[in-house]
Amino acid sequence: MTKKARIAHLSGPTATIQNTPPLITSNKARAKRGLPLLRNADGSTQTFDALRAQRLAAPAKLYVEQFSAHPLESDAAELYGPPDGYIGADGVFRLERQDRTDKPVYELELAPDDGLYPLPYMALQADGRAWEEECADPGGPAAKARQGFFPDGSRSFEEIDRLAIGDDGAASLISAVATIDFYRGAPSSGFTKGLPAHLRKDVGTGDIPPETRGKDFYPYKPYHLAAAPPRPMLAKVTNDMQALASSGDYDGVIWTQGSPQVEESAYWFNLLIDTPRPICGNAAQRPQGQISNDGPKNIVDSVRFIASRVWADSEGRNRCGTVVIQEQQMFAAREVAKVDARPGGYVATGGHGGIIGNVSHTGRMALTYLPAYKHTYLSELRITQLPYRVNAVKKVGRGIETIEVAVKDAGGRLLADAIPVVSIVKDGSYSGLEFGDDPSLELDLIASLDHKLAMGRLAGFIVEGLVPYGTTLSLARHKVMLKAAFSGVPVAKVGRGAPEGFADPDEFQIAASNLTGTKARLLLMACLLKLGSLPAAKDPDHPTKAELDAIRNAVAVYQDIFDTH
Repeated sequence: MTKKARIAHLSGPTATIQNTPPLITSNKARAKRGLPLLRNADGSTQTFDALRAQRLAAPAKLYVEQFSAHPLESDAAELYGPPDGYIGADGVFRLERQDRTDKPVYELELAPDDGLYPLPYMALQADGRAWEEECADPGGPAAKARQGFFPDGSRSFEEIDRLAIGDDGAASLISAVATIDFYRGAPSSGFTKGLPAHLRKDVGTGDIPPETRGKDFYPYKPYHLAAAPPRPMLAKVTNDMQALASSGDYDGVIWTQGSPQVEESAYWFNLLIDTPRPICGNAAQRPQGQISNDGPKNIVDSVRFIASRVWADSEGRNRCGTVVIQEQQMFAAREVAKVDARPGGYVATGGHGGIIGNVSHTGRMALTYLPAYKHTYLSELRITQLPYRVNAVKKVGRGIETIEVAVKDAGGRLLADAIPVVSIVKDGSYSGLEFGDDPSLELDLIASLDHKLAMGRLAGFIVEGLVPYGTTLSLARHKVMLKAAFSGVPVAKVGRGAPEGFADPDEFQIAASNLTGTKARLLLMACLLKLGSLPAAKDPDHPTKAELDAIRNAVAVYQDIFDTH
């Protein structure tokens, strides 16, 4: 690394990696105000206050006891220089020792410009009560709730840079190698009262108007006020990511999101974002500041991955595709999946690789394998190659018509209404309602198909069937899915769970290789944006030979993309 990398950070929703434990009023504040103290389960007073990163309002002079940073510092006392002075039993600082009980100390002055310091949390509620959780009262309304998530990445990156310690004992783990600009894609928290531009610390311009939970930002805590981004929000974050990646201003982009969802967004970016620069996804199983929180290390590893250029081929293009970096492992976006809520709870699915490299305990980057599937600037589904309009199917009266739907606006941005509606149908043993193979009994699937056809949107199905074949166990349900294909609604089949084998090809259903159902859903959504709906039979219950040939040929085009992405 000969110069600092320039990196953009884009905030995603429900991101534990940008969350903190609740700010609880310290015992120092409680004692000062005569409030009941925090106690342990046995009734004893809690030994220590939780220290939270905060800023000094004015300089403060402190005296730090010599040899208190480590229990064996004094064992090598002869290697140390003299202290700045001594503190006597009377609490007075003197340059010379007056008594053998005087404590040797270092004198220092802390300044507001030094940055964040871990300090007891002294705040109380407006009515004088102590804060016990994120809400003023348990289960309180949004107006009585605080937000634990950061509104963008600037605070979390600052805390990491200021307070995290590297294996060499130094701080500034991010700013030593990169400069970061912060953007809000579908952030986990928001400014409910708005924010004037002059108060913003990020690179954005203009005022932020009042923001609404579930529309402008998406937290999962407090749990009773949780909100998740809907389908149309995928268009916004795609456009935001493409704008950053194609701006020419950055060596790479970091995306942070909730730990169960980051695998999906990463694969979506892998398919749609046209860039030769790296995109890294990061998540955390534990909030920032919680014991053994894993997020800071993941972020630092992504920063160093981008800065290292280990991802670059001989022409400077990214050869890794989108990656998710978790617990010192680099996962290909296509294969990564969360399997448990603990650090280390990510695996590579598919049974044939997916961990493309690692980060050593000293921070050395090593690539071990490279993805064979198409990605980013090589993807046939990248946003710059998507058509502006495609055909969709819509049920009108008793027939099915072909309609045209817009995919991108005149500026090439993905439209929110264009994001396809794709459902995952999970099939298991004993799923047929009755003996026989009467598809008219499968009212749930019929209703879902009818709903998709009525919307006039791009739509499809993923069927999770037998491993690895992807076939359904119920012939009746299979017939409904065939009718979906004959109606213009493509169906892709996968083995349930995380299959290691490849789903079997079918002339009217797409085999989604060894993808999980969630990844196959994203790939089918992207294919719909590229190819549009299948050609529909005039009567899906009785398609003609010519109609079947047309459907068969269209499925084959889908299959080619599924085989290579």
